[in-house]
Amino acid sequence: MFRFVASSRRSIGCVGTKRPSWRYRSNSSAAGRDDGRSLRQSKGALVALSLVAGISLGLYIAPTLKPDKQVFPLPSITPLGQLDPPRYGNDDDLIKCIKEIQTVVGESSVKNSAVEIDHHTDNGFNPSKPLHHQKPKYVVYPESTEDVSHIMKVVNKYSIPVVPYSGGTSLEGHTYSTRPGIIVNTSKMNKILQVNVDDLDAVVQAGVGWQQLNEHLLKTQGMETLMLGCDCGPGAHICGMIGTNASGIGATRYGSMASNVISIKAVLADGTVVKTKHRPRKSSAGYNLTGLLVGSEGTLAIVTEVIVKLQVKPAYETVAVVQFPSVNDCTKSMASFFRSGIPLNAVELLDSDMMRCINYSDLVSKRYENKSTLFIKIGGLNKVIVEEYVKEIKNISRANNCTTFEFAKTAEAAEELFSARKNALYMMLDYAYNEISPDAKMWITDCAVPLSRLASTLEQLNEMMKEYPMQHMVLGHGDANLHYDIFYTPDQYEMCKEAVDRMARLTIANEGTCSGEHGIGAGKRALLEVELGKDTISMMRKLKLALDPKRLLNPDKVFKTDPADESDE
Repeated sequence: MFRFVASSRRSIGCVGTKRPSWRYRSNSSAAGRDDGRSLRQSKGALVALSLVAGISLGLYIAPTLKPDKQVFPLPSITPLGQLDPPRYGNDDDLIKCIKEIQTVVGESSVKNSAVEIDHHTDNGFNPSKPLHHQKPKYVVYPESTEDVSHIMKVVNKYSIPVVPYSGGTSLEGHTYSTRPGIIVNTSKMNKILQVNVDDLDAVVQAGVGWQQLNEHLLKTQGMETLMLGCDCGPGAHICGMIGTNASGIGATRYGSMASNVISIKAVLADGTVVKTKHRPRKSSAGYNLTGLLVGSEGTLAIVTEVIVKLQVKPAYETVAVVQFPSVNDCTKSMASFFRSGIPLNAVELLDSDMMRCINYSDLVSKRYENKSTLFIKIGGLNKVIVEEYVKEIKNISRANNCTTFEFAKTAEAAEELFSARKNALYMMLDYAYNEISPDAKMWITDCAVPLSRLASTLEQLNEMMKEYPMQHMVLGHGDANLHYDIFYTPDQYEMCKEAVDRMARLTIANEGTCSGEHGIGAGKRALLEVELGKDTISMMRKLKLALDPKRLLNPDKVFKTDPADESDE
C-alpha cells in the first residue's frame, strides 16, 4: 500500500518532479484545446486529492496496525516491556489438542499418569522445586521427526506450551513446565542411523545417549577406535547436550558440544522441519544456524536428528595424579601445560576438601594427601611418546612446587585413578548423607573464568564462603570451568541460594560466566542479564519471537518472555 502511495506522490509534484501548469490561454482558437486541457487537469487534481487523502489516512491508521502488519521498521531488539503477556490455550483447547495428537502418534504414546507426571517434574538434582501448578498435564513420546512435526502443528493450532525433554539430567530447571501444557519426550527417538567411519561422523536421533553411542562404536567391528569426545553426566542424551552446550571431562581436548556438532535437524514451533547444514566439516553456506540452536535450551526448536563429529581414541593413554600445596600452584601448572603444546586429553582440578571426600569413599585402593590435586590424562601414538610427555609434565609440575607425582603403570590402574574423578558426584552425596546430615542437599554450581583468573577467583570465593556455616568442595575442568559445590540442609536453602548468587556475580566480575556448561534454564535468568546486559538479552528475545511468536517452546527459560513474570530468578 505505502509503496504505491509513495510512487504516486512522485507523480503529483514531489521534489524532483515537474509541476503541472495551470495557466489559461485567452485566444478563442485555443478555447477547445483549453477546455480539454482544463478537464484533464481537473481530473488530475481530483486524483491528487484522493491520493493525498489516502496518504493521510494511512499515516493515521498505521500506529493501530498489528505488529505483523506494520510497515515502518521495528527495533532490532525486543525489550520485555514492549510485549503483551502470551496467550495460551485453555483446558478445553488442551483436551482437543491431545485428542488430535493421539491420532498422530497413537494413544499409547500419550501419558498422563501420576507416575509419568512426577518423573517429568523433578529429577532430584535441581535445588528449586516446581510449584504444583507448574506440573505438565501430558507427556507425549514421538518416534520420528515427522511425529514431532505433526505434534507441533497441532500444538501451534491450539497455542499449547511445550517443554522438550529427553534424558532429564539438567541441573537448572530446563525441563520444568512453568505453564500447564505438554512434555515432548524424545527418548524413544534413540536410533543410531549411520556411522561414516572415513568421515569421522555419525548421524543419530535426538534421544541417543552419548554413552549409548560410544558403546555401539566399541562393539562394532571397524569402529572400536572411535568415540564422541563430549562426555558430560551419565544418562545425558545428545539433544539435551546440544540444548545446554554441555561439556564434561573431555572438553579440554575435544571441546564442548558446540565443537562436536556438524548439523542439526529440528522442528520449529509451527511444525516446520529445518536442517542447518549438510555433512562437510567446514561450510560458509549461510547463517550458522547450527550454532544458533546449540545452547538454546529448547526455546527455539526441538532437535530431532544430529550429525556429530567422532574422535579417534589415543592409541596409548595413561593417567597422572599430581598434588600441590595450593590451588595457585595447580593453576600455574595447568597454564604451563597448555603453553607447552602437550596434547592433554583431560585435566581435572580437585581441591583439598574434594580429596578428603575421595579418601573417605574407599573407592580407590590408594589414599592421597588432602591437598589440591590435578588428575591428568595423557595420550599419544605409543608408549614412548606418552612417556616423553609424562617427563615434561613432571618437570613443569616440579617447577610449580608439586609434592606428589605418580602415573599409572597399567590400563587398569589408569581406569581406577580417573574413576575417582568420574564418580565424584556420588562420592560427595555419600559423604554429605553420612557426615553432614541425612537430609543434606548439594547445590551443584557451574561457573567459568579465564584460566589466568582461576586461582584468584577461587581465593575470593573461599574468603566469601567463610561468612556461611556450610561446607563446600571444588571440582574444576582444564578449561577453567568450576563446580563450587555447596552442602546445605533444608533450613539453609535461602542462605545457600544467596551464597550461590554472590558466587556467580563474583565470577562475572572476574570476566567470567555464570554458566560454563550447565546452561541457564529457569534458575539463572537474572544472572544472565547481569553478565550480558539488557540489550543483549533483548536481542535474544527478538530471535526467540521471530522463530516462536506464540512463545510455545520451553516458555520462561533462559530469559523472560512474559512481562507479567514476577520471578526474581
